[in-house]
Amino acid sequence: MLSKKPAWTKKDLDEYRKKLVARRNEIVHKLSEFQTESKQIETDIAQDLADKAESSYTKEFLLSMSDAERNELLYIDAALKRIEKREYGNCLMCQKEIGRKRLMHLPWTPLCIECEEKAETDSA
Repeated sequence: MLSKKPAWTKKDLDEYRKKLVARRNEIVHKLSEFQTESKQIETDIAQDLADKAESSYTKEFLLSMSDAERNELLYIDAALKRIEKREYGNCLMCQKEIGRKRLMHLPWTPLCIECEEKAETDSA
């Protein structure tokens, strides 16, 4: 009887780990820049109301971007843990294998496309 080849080889997992770590480093670098820019905006003295409004908007924009980046970091860290546990690549809802094309674009995703769509329609 032929044994079934495992879905994810060590080479596959190493490839996804490298992608995740690279993206994680990118986000950490970006967050560091955002924090520096945000602090600079705080110390700049706005000369009139228009300058104050623009400064406030810019600061809010930078902080909201960092929230999205922080959420992505959480997903990346969770994906890295799944790799270490050899649980990577399976949907957390239905346990089916997540499509490789999907993982190439979103290596941190915990859900297959069907469960992601279901989750989005349930929350709408």
